[in-house]
Amino acid sequence: MFDKPSTRTRVSFETGVYELGGHPLILRQGELQMARGESPRDVALVLSRMVHAIGIRTGPHETVTELAEHSSVPVINMLTQEHHPCQALADLMTLLERFGTLEGLKLAYVGDGNNMTRSLLLAGRLAGVEVAVASPPELSLPEAPGVEPAEAVQGAHAIYTDVWVSMGDEADADRRRELLAPYRIDADLLAQARDDAVVLHCLPAHPGEEITEDMLYGERSAVWDQAENRLHAQKALLEHLLFST
Repeated sequence: MFDKPSTRTRVSFETGVYELGGHPLILRQGELQMARGESPRDVALVLSRMVHAIGIRTGPHETVTELAEHSSVPVINMLTQEHHPCQALADLMTLLERFGTLEGLKLAYVGDGNNMTRSLLLAGRLAGVEVAVASPPELSLPEAPGVEPAEAVQGAHAIYTDVWVSMGDEADADRRRELLAPYRIDADLLAQARDDAVVLHCLPAHPGEEITEDMLYGERSAVWDQAENRLHAQKALLEHLLFST
């Protein structure tokens, strides 16, 4: 169920379901009766009798929790305003590929305190990865007030960022760009991390804003492995939810 547009989430889940032998049903915004006021509870009760799992990419996190509360099949949060857990799974997989372990790694997130930041903090805590956050005070999460970028990246195995203007933030775009200008990932910032540190970005990217072009496409970028790993991590998630529990 896609209430928000998508590239990686849509393609990775649709391809993954197909490769696992399933049939994906793609339901866009306006194609369900929820667009006309049907409750997530009723949608969950109906879909649970017709499908083996429900994935939803939407805005309000409460929509996901209500679906999950009333569904008898797994409900997967493909993105809400509060969380982006499937991306965080792919991020952990990418770090594991690069460093051979997760325990003891340090990831520095630099930029807007948003759903991606929150999911990285939660995933890092579960996997033994230290997550340091550098965000301007005006855009920080309550649970991660943030430090200066140079402090966050000290000893980091990976430096991570996200767009400065996410979906729904367009009205505040100019102010956000001004606040976040000192939080750009560039060669100078990467030089303050470990010599083997990699650059991560959940995409889509805007080179010249949150990240410079040489960082996004350079030798120390793991961004494209990270994007590919959305497919592999989500296939593992689906296999676990449908066949291992």
